[in-house]
Amino acid sequence: MSEPQVAPYGSWASPITSDLIVAGSLRLGEIRLDGDRLYWSEGRPTEGGRNVVVSWKAGNVQDVTPAPFNVRTRVHEYGGGAYIVVDGTVYFSNFLDQRLYRQAPGADPTPVTPEGPYRYADALWDAGRQRLVCVREDGTGDGEPVNAIAALNLDPDSYGTVLVSGSDFYASPRLSPDGRHLAWISWNHPNMPWDGTELWLAEVDKQGQVHGAHCIAGGLEESIFQPEWSPDGVLYFVSDRTGWWNLYRWHDNIVEPMCPKSAEFGLPQWVFRMATYGFASADTLICTYVERGIQVLARLDTTTKTLTPIATPYTAVGGLQVSEKQAVFLGGSPDAPSAIAALDLTTDQVQVLRRSSQMDIDPGYLSMPQVIEFPTSNGLTAHAIYYPPQNKDFVAPEGERPPLRVQGHGGPTAATSATFNPGIQYWTSRGIGILDVNYGGSTGYGRAYRERLKGNWGIVDVDDCANGAEYLVQQGQVDGDRLVIQGGSAGGYTTLAALTFRNTFKAGASYYGVSDLKALAEDTHKFESRYLDGLIGPYPERQDLYEARSPIHHIHQLACPVIFFQGDEDKIVPPNQAEMMVSALKDKGLPVAYVLFAGEQHGFRKAENIKRTLDGELYFYAQVFGFELAESIEPVAIANL
Repeated sequence: MSEPQVAPYGSWASPITSDLIVAGSLRLGEIRLDGDRLYWSEGRPTEGGRNVVVSWKAGNVQDVTPAPFNVRTRVHEYGGGAYIVVDGTVYFSNFLDQRLYRQAPGADPTPVTPEGPYRYADALWDAGRQRLVCVREDGTGDGEPVNAIAALNLDPDSYGTVLVSGSDFYASPRLSPDGRHLAWISWNHPNMPWDGTELWLAEVDKQGQVHGAHCIAGGLEESIFQPEWSPDGVLYFVSDRTGWWNLYRWHDNIVEPMCPKSAEFGLPQWVFRMATYGFASADTLICTYVERGIQVLARLDTTTKTLTPIATPYTAVGGLQVSEKQAVFLGGSPDAPSAIAALDLTTDQVQVLRRSSQMDIDPGYLSMPQVIEFPTSNGLTAHAIYYPPQNKDFVAPEGERPPLRVQGHGGPTAATSATFNPGIQYWTSRGIGILDVNYGGSTGYGRAYRERLKGNWGIVDVDDCANGAEYLVQQGQVDGDRLVIQGGSAGGYTTLAALTFRNTFKAGASYYGVSDLKALAEDTHKFESRYLDGLIGPYPERQDLYEARSPIHHIHQLACPVIFFQGDEDKIVPPNQAEMMVSALKDKGLPVAYVLFAGEQHGFRKAENIKRTLDGELYFYAQVFGFELAESIEPVAIANL
C-alpha cells in the first residue's frame, strides 16, 4: 500500500467527479403502492430533468410514463402529489400543459382534463363515485390563483366541480374507507402550513356533495400535518400543539394523543403528499420521527400506544408508504447513495429496490458526518453536521488547515441530515471541509427552534452559519482565512446576507438566492407571497426592515468575491435578483461571476448544468484562493480578477 501524497488542501485528485455524480443519478420519490406492485417517480438529469413514473414487481423495474411526458405539477409552484395509481391505471399531471392524464396498463396516456390555466395535485380515487378528488388551482382570474378541493369525473371537457372553497390554500383531501366522510387541511395568508393550519371534516352524500364541514383541530398557531384514515375508519393526524409534531387521532369526537414525545413526526409542507406514517392494519401503524436531529423508523401499536423503534441501516427515511405486509420508503445512510427500500413487516428485513446512483466509491474517499452542537448568539445552541476532508491518497502539508465551505439549506424550514450526498463528498475528497448547518428556523428540533427565525430571517440564520464556522476555527479544524459560504434559494439569501453583513467569510456562492427582499415580496408566487410577513414583518408597513436586511441595499459592506448560479425561468426568485447584485459587484470592482442556465427553474435538473455548478464553484474558489486544481475544468468568466 503506497504512502499518501502530500498536497495542499483543495488540490487533491478525487475519483468523485462531477461526471460521476450526474451520470445515471436519479431523483427518487413519490412512492405509491398498488396491490403487489410498487411505483415511484424518477427525476432523470440525463433526460433534461424529466420525471418518469416507474413500476416494480418481483424485481422487474419498468418505465410507465413514456417520453416526452414529464410527471410534475406546479400547484403551489413546488408541486408534489403529481400522480396516483388505481388498479394499475396511472393518473398524472404533465408538466408542460399541467393537464391530468389517464394511462391504463399497456395504453398511451390520454387527457382527462381540458387545456387551460388549471393545475391539479394530491389526488385520491373515490371508488364509489368513480371520480378523482384533488386540490385544484384556478388561474383564470386576475390576481392570485384560486385554490379549492374539486371532483373530476374524467371528462376531458370539464375542469371539475368544486367541493370545498373559501380558504387561500388546501392540501391532503382524504376520503374515509366507507366514502362517507372527507377530511382535509386548509390555511390562509399570511400563514405558511408549518405556522398554522386547520383540519376539517365533512360528510359526503350519495351524489358526492360535501355537507356539514367543521374544523376539528388546528388554528392560527397550530400546524396540522398528514391526515389519514385507518382501515377501520378512524382519522389520524399530526399536530404540533405541544410544541412538537406528534401523532393524534379523532376518536369519539375528541382529539386523542397517541404517543407524546419530544420528537417531530411531521414535516414542513413545501410539497404535497408528504408522509411520515401509514397503516399496516387498524392496530399497527408504521411511522418515522426525528429526535435530536436523528431519524428513526418505528412501529406504533394503536391499541396500547406502544412505540417500538425498528432497526435499519438508514439515518433518513422519506416518502413512507405502508401496506399490510411492507413499508416502502426512500432511505439514506452516510456511506451509500439513497435508495428505494422495502421493509418486510413480518421479518423486519430490508430489501433495496432501486438506488439513486450506481456509483460505488471506496470508503477511503468518503468523509463520515460528525453531528455537532455549537454556541451561538443570545446564549443559545445551534446544530450542524461537519464533514472533514478525506482522501486516502493525500495528506496536507504539515501545519496547513483546510478551507471550509459552509452550507445553508433552503426553505428556510428545511433540515439537513447525515446521509450520503455525493455533492458533499465532491468537496471533502478534494480537501475542502463542509459544515452543513441546521440554523435556527430548521425543522427537526421542535416548534420553538423553528420559530427562532420568526421576524429574524437574515439575522439568526446568518449568526448560526457564521458562529458554526468560527467554532471550527477555534477548535483548530479549519483555516479562518479560507471560509466560504454557499446556499440555494433561502440558503442563497443567507449566503448573500452573511457575505454582506458579516466579515466571517472570504467568498461565497449564491444559487438562485434572494438579494432584494422588497422585490421578493412584490414579485413571487401565491404560496410564498406572504411568507415574509412572518420571517421579517408585514409589507409594505415594515419596508424599513426589508431594506435594512437586503444585501442589494448595502453593497458597500460586501467586500469579497461571489459567484452566482441562476435559472432563466425561475418564477420563485427571478433572475433580476442575481443580476442586480452582479452589476453592483462589477461596478465596485470585486471579483464576480454569473452563470445563467437556459430552461432551468428554481433548482437545477439538467445533468450538464448540475455538473457546471459543481465544477464552476470549485474553479471560482481555486482562482480566488490560488490553489492548483488536480483536474482540467472549463473556466468560468470572472470579472475583476
